[in-house]
Amino acid sequence: MLENSSKTDLSSLGEFGLIDHLTKHFEIVNESSIKGVGDDAAVIEYSGKQTLVSTDMLVEGVHFDLSYVPLKHLGYKAVTVNLSDICAMNAMPKQITVSIAVSSRFPVEALEELYSGIQAACNNYKVDLVGGDTTTSLTGLIISVTAIGEALKEDITFRNGANDKDLICVTGDLGGAYMGLQLLEREKSVFKDNPNLQPDLEGNDYILERQLKPEARIDIPILLKALGVKPTSMIDVSDGLASELFHLCKQSDKGCQLFEEKIPIDPMTYDRARQFNLDPTLCALSGGEDYELLFTVPLADHEKIANHPDITIIGHMTPRSEGLNLITKNLVSAPLKAQGWDSFK
Repeated sequence: MLENSSKTDLSSLGEFGLIDHLTKHFEIVNESSIKGVGDDAAVIEYSGKQTLVSTDMLVEGVHFDLSYVPLKHLGYKAVTVNLSDICAMNAMPKQITVSIAVSSRFPVEALEELYSGIQAACNNYKVDLVGGDTTTSLTGLIISVTAIGEALKEDITFRNGANDKDLICVTGDLGGAYMGLQLLEREKSVFKDNPNLQPDLEGNDYILERQLKPEARIDIPILLKALGVKPTSMIDVSDGLASELFHLCKQSDKGCQLFEEKIPIDPMTYDRARQFNLDPTLCALSGGEDYELLFTVPLADHEKIANHPDITIIGHMTPRSEGLNLITKNLVSAPLKAQGWDSFK
């Protein structure tokens, strides 16, 4: 349901009129944003820092389902998943561009809601919208966001720097977004069978928010710097913990030992997984879309992070020859399997 119930046809504004209409309330907040929306290209200036650029595309029917995803939430999420990639480089996001392809079934008011979510994310994370594009789609809604960030050269963290005995750490908790998706899909199926039934979502706010309105961990690069910790490798958890750990190990040419009992899982996530007859650990390993940060630090930094409430040490890196292993709660070592999200499967 749109907050504005009127319906204005996109053709009444035209491409450039639509861009002006949707972006007129965005304000520039970063000194590095010299020129934003309204010209042929944005102008960005950094002094003594390196620029980071990351792009993600969200496609209706593949990445989101508008039968239960509010457009405002979708706009917010489209921004945060891109900002998360910049944070995963131990850097700070500063600007975004947003491009959309939209079919004629969407009125102007629908796009206003989408952009209100985009603006909410920009305001929350203090990033500037500096450009983008709009075009027609014959199949639905497509959103492409490019995030631009900055960092000192010595602060940037790649995926390929992990060493033997480095500690494997993760922020927050895992599996919640996946369980939120399971709940939404269940209620969608119930509604399709009986449109007279109202969705039963009460008491599930946490996992629903993890799915519909995830947050980028922009606080973690700041926190790590304050703690005097420079990660040796880092990635964000978008496709599932196991899949991301595979990436770190492959890029760093290492193996790992991951301890099941150490994987942080929120009590609601755990309980809902059991209600769905799912293994909570598997949800955390393969669910994805948590957008927490997975990183490695030298063993010497153990005391700096061991007692932080939002960082959990879940394992350590090993020589590549030892492989990637999950140490179960029964202390049995089993090969770690990556079954996370793959757009082409």
